[in-house]
Amino acid sequence: MTGKPGTGDGYTPASIAHSETVLRRFYDFHRDAGSGPILNPFPLDMARRSGRANAHHNPMQQWRPERVGRYRPTVPQRFPRAIPDERFNELFAALSSNRDRALVAFWISTGARATELLGVRRCDIHPGEQLISVVRKGSRAVQQVPASADAFVWLRLYQQELFGQGIPRGRRQPVWWTLRRPHRPLTYHAAHRMFERANAVIGADWTLHDLRHSAAMRMAHDPQLSLTDVQWVLGHAHLTTTQLYLTPTKDEVVQAVRAHHTRQGQRRDDPPPPAPGYDPQSLAVLFGRA
Repeated sequence: MTGKPGTGDGYTPASIAHSETVLRRFYDFHRDAGSGPILNPFPLDMARRSGRANAHHNPMQQWRPERVGRYRPTVPQRFPRAIPDERFNELFAALSSNRDRALVAFWISTGARATELLGVRRCDIHPGEQLISVVRKGSRAVQQVPASADAFVWLRLYQQELFGQGIPRGRRQPVWWTLRRPHRPLTYHAAHRMFERANAVIGADWTLHDLRHSAAMRMAHDPQLSLTDVQWVLGHAHLTTTQLYLTPTKDEVVQAVRAHHTRQGQRRDDPPPPAPGYDPQSLAVLFGRA
């Protein structure tokens, strides 16, 4: 339904790799504390590194560890999963309140992470400029990001519903609250459950982070936006992270290759033009094409 891989019968390579790292550090801790074996049963292996160690080392940065766990499996690279526009319209129609519509409209137009948007206060909203201020994950820097006009319309409808319900007022109060009494600031778990209910209506399994991927895909494929613009909006530290959103999906590749085969077939059916001096009609009669 959404292209998300199933769980299957066994563990994924990512789960195995994570467990291998946890176990190795567990034994490292007890070795250093003198309460465990001297040799780690999950050692690092220099022979498994790829390429020359620190081949492109920046002298202004620390040296990177180049050793790889001996039993660590190769984890395939995961590409961002975006929601197609038609599926997003179905998902948006399944939302049951103006609060939920405002949240999703901000997520899909700003590309903000789920926790970044849930932490927005009333003083962080700037409708006149169509901007909201979010605290970036990791750097904790405050950044203003633009949002769509529709998002602010849904937000205004939601705010009108809050009047007279005993919600604390003040510029530093949270924007998002629970719908049921007693009203509390909306948490990530509650927002996640809200999104799960909308998914259940249409039989999908999209996640809140897929909304960020979808926003990034839309902006990255807009010819009027540069990739550095998208990097700034998403708050990526490295441009290579933003470049992942230029990777075509499987369906896009299949469609492009099918179109290629169609063009090749048409090229075979259309004979090349005759050399100068030959009559095309005479050649058609000669070769039985008339």
